[in-house]
Amino acid sequence: MSEDAVVLVIVDGANVVGSVPDGWWRDRRGAAERLRDSLVPYARDGLPGLPGPARIVLVVEGAARGVESVPGVEVAPAPGSGDDLIAGLAAAAAPEHGCVVVTADRGLRHRVEAYGARCVGPRTVRP
Repeated sequence: MSEDAVVLVIVDGANVVGSVPDGWWRDRRGAAERLRDSLVPYARDGLPGLPGPARIVLVVEGAARGVESVPGVEVAPAPGSGDDLIAGLAAAAAPEHGCVVVTADRGLRHRVEAYGARCVGPRTVRP
């Protein structure tokens, strides 16, 4: 990866939101919006151990599909399976820029690692 490359960070919204039992199930869209807003600093600063800037893509599905993008975080609504969209984004990522997927889903991790993506858990973005 070149020094001036911007890494692509794909966040599995449903998995990360679901990693904290804070009542997210009562307002899935609101939970996705709170996650989106908490991701903004990572676009500038990067992830722990991965300096910024980063291109952050939050993949949402189901009731969270109406969440809008904000400066620093692109929201990608999955027309079907969020995992399929995440795998497709990882497959299309420019190898010279790198790709990190934030998820705890083991099956998804195996899929995206086959495309060269690095995986980190939800605690990376949700302390």
